[in-house]
Amino acid sequence: MLSLQDVTIARGANVLIEKINLSVFPKHIIGMVGDNGCGKTSLFSVILGLLETARGEILLSKNLKIVSLEQEVPALDMSALDYVISGNTVLFDTFQKLKSAEEKEDYDALMQCHTVLHEINGYGAESIASKILKGLGFSQEEMQKPVKTFSGGWRMRLNLAKCLFAPSELLLLDEPTNHLDMETILWLEAFLKNYFGAVLMISHDRDFLDDTVTHIAHIENKNLKLYSGNYSQFEILRAQYIALQNAQHKKQQSKIAHMKKFVDRFRASATKAKQAQSRLKAIEKMEIIAPLYESSPFQFHFLKPDRMPNPMITMRKVDLGYDNHVVLRRVDLGILAGQRIGLLGVNGAGKSTLIKSICGELTPMQGDIVRPPSLNIGYFAQHQVDYLPLELSSLELLKKLNNTKTEKELISYLASFGFSRDQSLAPLGQFSGGEKSRVALALIIWRRPNLLLLDEPTNHLDLSIRQALVFALEEYEGAMVLVSHDRYLMRTLVDELYFIEKGKLNRFEGTVQDYQEMSLNA
Repeated sequence: MLSLQDVTIARGANVLIEKINLSVFPKHIIGMVGDNGCGKTSLFSVILGLLETARGEILLSKNLKIVSLEQEVPALDMSALDYVISGNTVLFDTFQKLKSAEEKEDYDALMQCHTVLHEINGYGAESIASKILKGLGFSQEEMQKPVKTFSGGWRMRLNLAKCLFAPSELLLLDEPTNHLDMETILWLEAFLKNYFGAVLMISHDRDFLDDTVTHIAHIENKNLKLYSGNYSQFEILRAQYIALQNAQHKKQQSKIAHMKKFVDRFRASATKAKQAQSRLKAIEKMEIIAPLYESSPFQFHFLKPDRMPNPMITMRKVDLGYDNHVVLRRVDLGILAGQRIGLLGVNGAGKSTLIKSICGELTPMQGDIVRPPSLNIGYFAQHQVDYLPLELSSLELLKKLNNTKTEKELISYLASFGFSRDQSLAPLGQFSGGEKSRVALALIIWRRPNLLLLDEPTNHLDLSIRQALVFALEEYEGAMVLVSHDRYLMRTLVDELYFIEKGKLNRFEGTVQDYQEMSLNA
């Protein structure tokens, strides 16, 4: 249905992809992976006809229906349901004509509209669109609300719903899990598994890739190589190849030995709790893939905290909310030194509210929160990048935190997050979302926190920096509370799970996999 033959893609004088070949067939779900800027999105633009190739051919099946996930949603007056149905232009236009014909009592036009609806099976369209919206977290009441009343994240869900509703044979999905919670990601996985056409998608969610794709297309050094299987299988194959090529590389052997020592230490200390055992299995797998990340430019580490108070946080019968509206009731929670907690629950359940209260950003409506004087919190908010001063450079921000280090030392530190000297001196306004997230992480790590509060820390980060963050957090000695829709992160980094539902915080005794199955069966 789609064939790329000897294709080269360039942006100006910059060649992104050179002389690649790729064939896509029905039921193929191909995950596109590679470093930021390698040409994944440009490849989508070429397939859609929005960008010309520098050389080569793109062959498409006759009348192939290609639908792509749009990244912007205008502030429209039409309802969410109508917006999704507008993804099928013939159907939407027919509904509009039908409405006009009914108002004018034009019976000939009415007959023509019903004939079209019968031919395109349009009578069940609202039901299908409603099911998609429900799967993506919209209530029946919300489906009737104007598009303009939704926030940016929920508008992106509307774009995804519109894309999935539209008649298609090839879907192009660029970061489809952005702005989704764990429950809606699971729904999307089930949808894609039952999709009859082919899918090309860019994603930085490894569990999502593992559970959906049939192939991985890896772009590196301007080349594209297609692997059969999911992301974990691709990762193992790549790691084995790199290990074979660099078997005598001392630095690599040191990395593997270091990882093995960490795994052995955790194995000896892991509790019998189900989630702790699940984390142990995930960590053991990291030994296998360690060589794959040896050449990564991201080599940062957390320094040992200066002090480790215990307990770090004590919450007693705390009510939390906004403007007299209670979101969480009677919260009792103690966070001990070294404890690793993952928070589960749908979007809007109160996970971010709890995080804000722990760091002191939100005052309790009732109850007490005790924080020891030596507590040093590192807080990564869900929209952390929005708070960075865009006129300053990352180097200037670091200097504000510590003026005793030399500029050379600070630039060397920023290099461990993948920043060149020129990037360290550049204002943050020139940076992408992913680069800003890396700066935010660098600033947090520099403070040597003894309690990390991470609210969706991997937003905007590609797979290589995500894995570097996992390696660093595994070695981190302080306590941590994590909110993330990234199941790999949750499974690998936390020992205990808490579940927020209907205004209550409760311990979840199972694993992330157990929670996933519970959500699917709900």
